[in-house]
Amino acid sequence: MVIATKFPPGWRSTAAALPDALDQSLVRLRRNTIGLYQHHFPSRRISIPSLMELMADAVAAGKVRAVGVSNYSARQLRIAQAALAERGIPLASDQVEYSLLHRAPEVNGVLDACREWGITLIAYQPLAQGVLTGKYRPGDRPEGIRRFGRYFRGDGLKKAQPVVALLREIGERYSKTPAQVALRWLMEREGVLPVPGAKNGRQAACNAEALSFSLAGAEIEALDRATTPWRR
Repeated sequence: MVIATKFPPGWRSTAAALPDALDQSLVRLRRNTIGLYQHHFPSRRISIPSLMELMADAVAAGKVRAVGVSNYSARQLRIAQAALAERGIPLASDQVEYSLLHRAPEVNGVLDACREWGITLIAYQPLAQGVLTGKYRPGDRPEGIRRFGRYFRGDGLKKAQPVVALLREIGERYSKTPAQVALRWLMEREGVLPVPGAKNGRQAACNAEALSFSLAGAEIEALDRATTPWRR
């Protein structure tokens, strides 16, 4: 198990706030070391080289085992990777949105940059806010703020139904759910690690079932073709 958390605690924070924010996180988590400490979102207020220098200091002090970033572009990854390399520390990860219904990392250079430098791409929203579970159908939107997400606006749910149907068809061959197949599709991609949300232990166990099987090449290709419109 790897415990990961992020900096900064607020959008007005500067790089200089990192040491204190890290110490406070360690206290709240009741840990001496954080497995993966990530910069949550690039900001004009925060110099990437300066922040990476402080991240490297935290690694040297034994407070952080690995340094990650989140929502970084390929250009920003290059800056962060170069800054850490001067201290002999690899950049471990970039957490970005990636799913069958959001394949932008494949075309914006992020996935290629991660593979070039051995950075793990951590895929958040790997189930497209629940659309890929098959739970939601046109006219049946979720409750709460999620109902206003882009996947549920307009005809988003209607367009996703053929993809969900294909996930269900493939899943039936392995006795798996559409969600498990969608997660497995990400796992089959080099250097990609999905981080699905779970509201309870049952959901966490279901997500973990994606580790118990593999997809055939033809199945991966079929999912790739079905979701080409989302590759932009």
